[in-house]
Amino acid sequence: MYDIVIIGGGPAGSSAAIFAAKSGKKTLVIDNDKSVTKRAWVENHYGVKEITGPDLVAIGKEQAAKFGAEYVEDKATGIAKSGEGLTVSTENGSYEAKHVIVATGMMVDVAEASGIEVIPGTEPRIAKILKVDAAGRTNVDGVWSAGTCAGVSMHTIVTAGDGAKVAINVISELNGARYVDHDVLKA
Repeated sequence: MYDIVIIGGGPAGSSAAIFAAKSGKKTLVIDNDKSVTKRAWVENHYGVKEITGPDLVAIGKEQAAKFGAEYVEDKATGIAKSGEGLTVSTENGSYEAKHVIVATGMMVDVAEASGIEVIPGTEPRIAKILKVDAAGRTNVDGVWSAGTCAGVSMHTIVTAGDGAKVAINVISELNGARYVDHDVLKA
């Protein structure tokens, strides 16, 4: 069983995966490789002069994998309660998790089909988003959401930050205490 399964490998999902894996949580990212960021040119991401969307996505995945996050290219089709956790079904199998983070960008179909509450979108061209609280929790216990599908601005810097925020909240819940990850310069 995974501690955290993340659906979506774009900036929100992979940012969540970096924090989750770096904290020592067994982390899986299910990614259908259709991130809208893969069509972007980015010049407004703090700390990055300019980068292609495909490079930004690839670097994020590399960072998460460096800390032990696993990636599988597949399409999630459902999330359901099972035993002590959740089962994420895909077109090619299923995965057990204690917590799930939905970071599916502009798409909410898997969440909607799984009974997660959907509300009208707040961004241009975003018809629906998931209803979440300030921590990123949805109406389904153990299911969280981050990024554009959770109603934040679809700019990569914002969705990446939201993914990190939600992951920290999930890690904190798993640990039973507030999680903080601060790196220091290495001599």
